Amino acid sequence: MKKVGVIGSGFSGLAAAACLAKAGFEVTVLEKNNELGGRARKFETQGFTFDMGPSWYWMPEVFEQFFNLFDKKSSDFYELVRLDPSYEVLFGKDDKVALPADFESLKNVFESIETGSSVKLKEFLADAEYKYKVGMSEFVWKPGHSIMEFADIRVVMSLFRLQMLSSISSQIDRLFKSEKIRNILKFPVLFLGATPENTPALYSLMNYADLKLGTCYPLGGMFKVIDAFVEIAEYQGVKFIRNAEVKSISVKDNLAHIVNTENNSYTFDYVVASADYHHVEQKLLPEAYRNYSESYWQKRTMAPSSLLFYLGLDIKLENVKHHNLFFDRDFAQHAHEIYTEPSWPSEPLFYMCVPSVTDASLAPEGNENVFILMPLAPGIEDNDILREKYFDIICKRLEDVTRINIKPNIIYKKILLCQ
Repeated sequence: MKKVGVIGSGFSGLAAAACLAKAGFEVTVLEKNNELGGRARKFETQGFTFDMGPSWYWMPEVFEQFFNLFDKKSSDFYELVRLDPSYEVLFGKDDKVALPADFESLKNVFESIETGSSVKLKEFLADAEYKYKVGMSEFVWKPGHSIMEFADIRVVMSLFRLQMLSSISSQIDRLFKSEKIRNILKFPVLFLGATPENTPALYSLMNYADLKLGTCYPLGGMFKVIDAFVEIAEYQGVKFIRNAEVKSISVKDNLAHIVNTENNSYTFDYVVASADYHHVEQKLLPEAYRNYSESYWQKRTMAPSSLLFYLGLDIKLENVKHHNLFFDRDFAQHAHEIYTEPSWPSEPLFYMCVPSVTDASLAPEGNENVFILMPLAPGIEDNDILREKYFDIICKRLEDVTRINIKPNIIYKKILLCQ
């Protein structure tokens, strides 16, 4: 059998490994950490289980399609629950909006904020549904081998309705006057790593995924999905080598053949790099085989970094949801400090996830599992003093908005900067 080396054991690396093994290749995955999962790995301490990365489970059919390739379904591995409300947005003290799972209830929430907005929401999401279905079927599921894949009159005609040349910000601002509604609808595209003003209106498809398909959660934590991918890969014969950080890739006859770690070298017929693209290009490949120069990369707009706080509390919190978005400061100002003039934010927005609200198994009885994320400009200066400063800022804001003072009840704290 032909041998394939896969660098990285995140979702894409695991999916590639399982599919290649199913196709008859001998597959080995090299993972730099001891724990599999890439940015979606977990850690456990003092009875708390923390997902280190992704915390939102959207577009469930994408996962189902992967499982179906192996005659499986998600329920074979974990129980998926639909969150209701999907999440809550806090605009200030006693000023918050919970987004219900039921669409009729959601329309009522919008109508209570802006008269006539429920009708516009229905129109907006009908358009978003079209973009979602066309975008997924005609673009996402194409392999991307050639531009000729899109040489179809149906696809060309759909480009106009997909609104590739206008921004999602302009589309939302044209339909809705309320800043609250505008911010709620612009929020999902932040997952893509750009401001709404610089994101094509095509990506209202994210609103369809959010408000119509809904926000789910796998009981046991997001890592249950990684566990499922690993189980499928191992059943197909995939081998895993942990604590094997790749230092370089050797190329012979224009093909990547040898993957070098600090202690070993591994020879393959093919190599799949599922690690960060910029890192693979600039750090692992010989310069002669890179697609882009470092000067090219320096001109790109990189996705934000994140300052992450993992907290274990010895109390149960009241009046918080599984997902909580703190939009009690200027949305545009924080975005400006990420993308336009990179700096530590003057008044940051942040996100708080309390998964133990849904799943008590993630914390000891009577305790709470809390994950807080503050977006940051990529490559920014970082030190422990700044991390603690912003932790204090967030705790103060949390207390101001929710009247919850978590500091006296913290029994575990870990701070990471995710670049």
